[in-house]
Amino acid sequence: MTSPSPSPPEQPTDQYAIENGFVKIDSVHLKLAQPYSAPGQWIGQHEVLMQLLACWITVDDADLPLTPRLVGSPGVGKTQLAIAAAQAHGRPLYIYQCTSDTRPEDLLITPVLSQGGEIAYHASPLVSAMVTGGICLLDEGNRMNEKSWASLAPLFDGRRLVESIVAGVTIHASKNFRSAVTMNQDESTFEIPDYILSRLQPTLGVGFPNKQDEMAILQYHLPFAEPEMLAMTVEFLQRSHQLKLDFSLRDGINLLRFALKRMIQDPDHPIGRDDAWQEALEKCLGEDAVDLEQLAQRRRRTLGGDAVPLGLADLFFDADDPMHPDRDDDEEDDESDF
Repeated sequence: MTSPSPSPPEQPTDQYAIENGFVKIDSVHLKLAQPYSAPGQWIGQHEVLMQLLACWITVDDADLPLTPRLVGSPGVGKTQLAIAAAQAHGRPLYIYQCTSDTRPEDLLITPVLSQGGEIAYHASPLVSAMVTGGICLLDEGNRMNEKSWASLAPLFDGRRLVESIVAGVTIHASKNFRSAVTMNQDESTFEIPDYILSRLQPTLGVGFPNKQDEMAILQYHLPFAEPEMLAMTVEFLQRSHQLKLDFSLRDGINLLRFALKRMIQDPDHPIGRDDAWQEALEKCLGEDAVDLEQLAQRRRRTLGGDAVPLGLADLFFDADDPMHPDRDDDEEDDESDF
């Protein structure tokens, strides 16, 4: 007679008992992180906001929410998009800033030494969102190494749990838990393994806003800026977008802030509007930003757009080396005539 198969482990209830910012899981007391509380507004690009909110919908009790990745150039507003989506969803938002030295225990539970000399366990923003049923944004996730991503693999599939080796507990995510990951498109990032990318779907691209939206965003962040300076900044940003340069709204906001501060710094000798804007352009974005067309041409040459194809001999000889097999000898012949 065969023994009956063991029953599956009992799943925890949807909500853990939270009291005074602490939660008890398997006799371990965890101090929860505080949610992000600053206001946020998303202007323009309404479609990508609706796509993000759609990822967090469940159409059936057996359905699971998606964990999308928000991709785009630095400064286009990926984090702001997640903040606005969390507000529209009506759930608390927790933000974890990923870095190249993020460890698995940083993502989950960190032991700290309390004043009494005892070890206290602090939950990360991610675990806090899992416990409270909030939303967690892993900001700049592709700056994180594979070992840290591996600790989150069971969270982003049907298991929806994480295991903390430090605290010795398994934490199940609330049914209300939602998440998203932002990723910058630059060179200072890690290659995320395919088994993680397959869990982070879909990919939502966040691009540069159009002229009207860009003006509205600048007015929202800098309502005290003069219309002329706002217009100059928008024209500069729009031109940089056309030339496929990476200057973003964040750059424009910082540029304008510095220019405005310089203008009111000395009431007796105020700096003119144009001079202050030009100075801010050079100091914030570099001297190359003064001439966008030349900068764009240099970027294209750097990427190989105007590069002259090299032959095998170019790997061993300089272009002006007399021993170069493909060297043009017309100049030598001309010189020999004199």
